[in-house]
Amino acid sequence: MGTIDILMPYYGDVGLMQDAVRSVLAQDDPDWRLTVVDDGKAEGVPEWFAGLGDDRVRYFRNERNLGVTGNFNRCVELAEHDRMVLFGSDDLLLPNYVRTIRALEQRYPDAGMIQPGVEVIDGDGNPVRTLADETKRRLYAPKITGSRLMAGEELAVSLLRGNWLYFPSVAWKAKAVKEIGFRDDLSIIQDLALVLDLMERGESLVVDDTLSFRYRRHNASASGWTAIEGSRFVEARNFFVEAAERMERRGWPRAAKAARAHLSSRLHALTVLPAVLKQRNAAGVKTLVRHAFGPSRHIDT
Repeated sequence: MGTIDILMPYYGDVGLMQDAVRSVLAQDDPDWRLTVVDDGKAEGVPEWFAGLGDDRVRYFRNERNLGVTGNFNRCVELAEHDRMVLFGSDDLLLPNYVRTIRALEQRYPDAGMIQPGVEVIDGDGNPVRTLADETKRRLYAPKITGSRLMAGEELAVSLLRGNWLYFPSVAWKAKAVKEIGFRDDLSIIQDLALVLDLMERGESLVVDDTLSFRYRRHNASASGWTAIEGSRFVEARNFFVEAAERMERRGWPRAAKAARAHLSSRLHALTVLPAVLKQRNAAGVKTLVRHAFGPSRHIDT
């Protein structure tokens, strides 16, 4: 078991970022290294990091804004250990996170991805049950007690039906992610695209129910705003069309069927529709209705 590389692509709220960093410093297993890559220009942030006085913490500020995917890839480049986490700058680690990941890595050393137990919180840090998260838990996530290893078409079907992973909590095999990287043609669904690429390379996923991460759910995120205005669903539709073709070529017909149906993504569009109707956003309404009810085919952007 080695050091866990905790990589934080940061842009946004300074206070939430500082809380996230403090949650890393509070780990009960000290074998971690935190790297923060700042894609913004907020005042006082470099000085705050300089004052932490912990040589396990590295801070970089990009000379120019790289955007979400560019900053993800910059973080991946900076990983130096075998296991890495792309930690959200508004999320929180529970004190047992590093210990939990290292224990699972010892049991499943070849796993490409490790998904620990997650609690969802709102913008104020209070536990919350949202429709999206309850749907993930009840309909799409595997029912487990303890831990379970998943791979191949079984895993592809499960995630293409509904992506139940909490991306910022996943611990990745760094070498595999470095070889693939994040696609620069995707801005919202790049996490599922990476997982699909890893699955096709034969990587497996361990899912465990040990609660060790707090995921913040609020509409002030990139995915929240693009959901409201509809553009994320154009990207999603085109991704699932491509994924279905890839699964067919691989000889995974059940996974191809799940990609063509992309049921959870269609249901998500319906849950967003009332807010878009309230805004009287005609283009957004058209996009959402087409995504929810239309045939599975590529949409030009």
